Amino acid sequence: MSVYSMTGYASAQQADPKAPSEGGAWKNAQTRLALELRSVNSRFLDLSFRLPDELRSHEPALRELLGQRLKRGKVELRAYIEGRDAGALVEPAPRMLQRLAALQDQVRVWLPDAPGLSTAEVLRLATGSDADPAWAEGLLPLAQQVLADFLGAREREGARLAQLIQDRLEQLRDLAAQAQPLVPQAVQAQKQRFLTRWAEALGSADSAVAPEAAQERALAEATAFAIRIDVAEELGRLSAHLDEIESVLRKGGDVGKRLDFLIQELHREANTLGSKSAALELTRISVDMKVLIEQMREQVQNIE
Repeated sequence: MSVYSMTGYASAQQADPKAPSEGGAWKNAQTRLALELRSVNSRFLDLSFRLPDELRSHEPALRELLGQRLKRGKVELRAYIEGRDAGALVEPAPRMLQRLAALQDQVRVWLPDAPGLSTAEVLRLATGSDADPAWAEGLLPLAQQVLADFLGAREREGARLAQLIQDRLEQLRDLAAQAQPLVPQAVQAQKQRFLTRWAEALGSADSAVAPEAAQERALAEATAFAIRIDVAEELGRLSAHLDEIESVLRKGGDVGKRLDFLIQELHREANTLGSKSAALELTRISVDMKVLIEQMREQVQNIE
């Protein structure tokens, strides 16, 4: 299964499903229904819709369509009907105007004081598409097409993010391999320093401590130091987390939250590695690890 990004964009248009004619509601303008679907990252699925009045009643169906395929992200679906600007004015059909006039006369028979329809009200009632299902019939198929393109865009971006994360995983493995032999070397060097200092102390002043006891104490100090700086456990856990991240990426699906948790665990191990560092090289490795992990965190924040 693929890894999906939470960022994406897709759009599509559909021409007016009914041909303009003298008796139609639209003249002298080629109108189109257009849909745009875009998203950015979010902890949860946040759907928002910007629909014209003619299509607002279809929001529940659109919400269900998107909710079935999307798991996370701040998603906005925008629908608009192009061609209804000042250069493409809507002209009411004569039959519709006659019908409105007849209805207004009937109302005034019972309500003589009722105000007459304004020009804006006539245009809205005569050219509105609420009673015409032509746009609504094409809305869901067009939304399905846009959603398919949108998912394709998110899949391509997700594949790119997964590859970036995989590259960082390989660099982290290289750093862990560099750190592995440094701890025994640091322990051996510190052990030698302890023995040298005890030898110097015994040689520069009279002491009631026997040489054998002094050496034994120096070895005990070196052993305690070795335990204190041992990072084998941290390196082991770090390697296990790297393996798990690779497994999650191969599995795919909505893996963003699990990856985010694993990144936090990686950062914890890298921090511990730095705090136990007894060599400058090990400190550098810890810093390099944290830089790579932070880069991975930025990429994971965009994965669904």
